[in-house]
Amino acid sequence: MSDAFDGLSEKLRQKLETLAITAPTPVQSEVIPRILDGESVLFQSETGTGKTFAYLLPLLTLLENQADHQRVRIIITAPTFELASQINAACKSVTDRKTVLLIGGAPIKRQIESLKDKPEIVIGTAARLVELIRLKKLKADSVFAAVFDETDRLVKKETVSDTSDLRQCLPQGIQTIACTATLSNQTEKFFENSRTIVMPPEDVLRKRITHWAIFAENRDKIETLRKFIHAQNPGKSLVFTSRADQADNILSKLTYRKIQCEVLHAKTDKQRRKAAIDRFRSGKSRILITSDLAARGLDIPDITHIIQMDLPADEDAFIHRSGRTARAGKTGTNVVIGDAAEMRRFATLEKKLGITVYPKEIRGGKVTACAQDEENNENRD
Repeated sequence: MSDAFDGLSEKLRQKLETLAITAPTPVQSEVIPRILDGESVLFQSETGTGKTFAYLLPLLTLLENQADHQRVRIIITAPTFELASQINAACKSVTDRKTVLLIGGAPIKRQIESLKDKPEIVIGTAARLVELIRLKKLKADSVFAAVFDETDRLVKKETVSDTSDLRQCLPQGIQTIACTATLSNQTEKFFENSRTIVMPPEDVLRKRITHWAIFAENRDKIETLRKFIHAQNPGKSLVFTSRADQADNILSKLTYRKIQCEVLHAKTDKQRRKAAIDRFRSGKSRILITSDLAARGLDIPDITHIIQMDLPADEDAFIHRSGRTARAGKTGTNVVIGDAAEMRRFATLEKKLGITVYPKEIRGGKVTACAQDEENNENRD
């Protein structure tokens, strides 16, 4: 074990070994010792670099040194149900300390009942956490640390009041940890009393992800996707679309063609969302169609392909979509199926982000380089 892991409890180090995690990532090396020293930190690191364990591992070590194990000691908040669920799963993978998931849109009575089991770690969405604290069902007076995950979203206009309310409900002077993939001025201002750590880019987008562009008119995009799946036989694949109704449309047409897939978007109820993610995570279904709801925070191992059925207007959204693959040091492929206007925008993005985009087409049941691109390569030779 290297230095950053040396400060963790023996129990945690043994757990990490069973998970085949033997060395910390760069962000973990930087952050773990600071949290163990009790510092409040705001840290920024690219997607897929190990931010969740960067704060979980040291906080769990500190928790083991606490005398009182009958009260809530750590509160973690996240902007979405999916991310909160993943943090909960990550927590359970390395500790047997009691955790509880408290998210909006789920029955509050059941959550109140779960608090009677005296969890030490509470993970949830800010609005629901505040609601339960104000109802005096969630007692926050013994909390020693609070985590704000994907904080750039937590401080956006539509969510900042809930995040502020939560912070005001917590004891003053506690250790505060915030993390994000994209650091904004608003985030830095919100956590101005924390030490800011900005990790150098690992350049995942350019070095570990291969970018393909496949031209298709709008009316032909789903058929092009079907042909791509048939030709490439991709592993675990996330299919992104900006519109919820289009996600359902893709699901319907692929299912009709006997392609097993799941769907996930903002209008999907909590139970169906969880079931879809569980089936995708376990490999029972290799294709998950989603709106940008899942672009941030969704951390599912071994996603080999990202397929974007449109090009998002927001550059950050493109980066976050792409970053669902090539995580934890692995490589992946990002495919954009776009019309002429989207291909022009993709070319602009290629220059801006310093990536290389390879034009592809599907011929004879195979994904091949475009004829024009092959000709250009020959001319370059």
